[in-house]
Amino acid sequence: MKNKLIVSLLLLTLCYTGLSQDISSPTIKNHSSAVAVKGLIKVSIMYPFSENTDFDMEYYETKHMPMVAGYLGSNLVKYTIEKGLASGIPNTPLPFIAIGSFYVKNLKEYQASIGPNIETIRSDFSNYTDIRPVILVSEILK
Repeated sequence: MKNKLIVSLLLLTLCYTGLSQDISSPTIKNHSSAVAVKGLIKVSIMYPFSENTDFDMEYYETKHMPMVAGYLGSNLVKYTIEKGLASGIPNTPLPFIAIGSFYVKNLKEYQASIGPNIETIRSDFSNYTDIRPVILVSEILK
């Protein structure tokens, strides 16, 4: 009985120590969530800000981006949605109201999956915005 109590206390101490180290550690334990992997293709869809434009962030986040992500299949590594808050220079206008990004493994596969669906994607724009996006396709170098 005494040995079981000692073992239980030891296990409890080890679990507590492990949990407290994980919580206080500033390092990232789960590297699989990292996106910036050299060689990935990043497709950034940027929506320039201007007065008198509309953008429904909820629709974009819950309907549009998941729809497009669905077309990308296993080529898609991750996608992100950014909401513009401010310019990098004080007292200057916000450059983009939103930016959506898709991280994919292969550009040709991306183009092959988007091409046949481009009209559906474009026709969905009117459900969340009246802004014409600027699109940049880039390669992650670091």
